[in-house]
Amino acid sequence: MPAAKNYFQDRLVLLLLSINAFLTLLATLSVLFRLQGAGASNGFIVQYRANVGISGFKTGSVLSLISFIGFAIVVFVANTVLSLRTYHIRKQLAVVVLGLGTLLLILNIIVGNA
Repeated sequence: MPAAKNYFQDRLVLLLLSINAFLTLLATLSVLFRLQGAGASNGFIVQYRANVGISGFKTGSVLSLISFIGFAIVVFVANTVLSLRTYHIRKQLAVVVLGLGTLLLILNIIVGNA
């Protein structure tokens, strides 16, 4: 239990956790606003295949866009748990795990808005 207490008192860990929570919220809200604002009469563009030609855009359902929200939540929870479990072994390893989670969440936002 002392490792968990030290974990939540570490300023760098709290900064990275806050950034990851903000990025998860940003990814969730950006996908939800995109679903609300777009007309779903003919589906959502979820893929682009350059080798097909004119019909390179593939449409999909709402579920394919909601999966970006699920991915962001899974990344946030998994990185927090992994970082918490590795903090007592090495502080730098826990910080690296949180940093890589930040990178994954940024890439999720970029790909989700593409």
